Amino acid sequence: MNDILRERLMRKLDLMPEEKLNQVLDYIDFLESKYAPRVAASSNPIRTFAEGVESTLRAGKVGASAISGTMNIMNKAVGAISEVAAAGKSVATGLMGTANSGGTEPPPEPPAAEMPRGGPHELGSKLPHTDGDNTP
Repeated sequence: MNDILRERLMRKLDLMPEEKLNQVLDYIDFLESKYAPRVAASSNPIRTFAEGVESTLRAGKVGASAISGTMNIMNKAVGAISEVAAAGKSVATGLMGTANSGGTEPPPEPPAAEMPRGGPHELGSKLPHTDGDNTP
């Protein structure tokens, strides 16, 4: 789809009320089932699940505001899970790269953390002392 057509469709969809957007989606699903040369597959199975939840809610005649709220929560969950999956993939890729390169050199040590403020080093005289302790 070219950018001009995509922007035109988005402008028109932005102006429609929520309940009419469900009708637009139903019509797109109808056109897809009738004319699409291939089945559009979602690359994210969790997103596919969220779309199924939305379809079920719409089929059950749930109000548009309830569907919208539910889908906002589902979209946040999908985003969070996608970020976790991307992080896991990044870690796995890094581990594979290290394993493939021989990995004989240990990773660099992290810088030493400073002692937190208000720790025993700053509370010296306020700490209880034993009889054999010479510190003031």
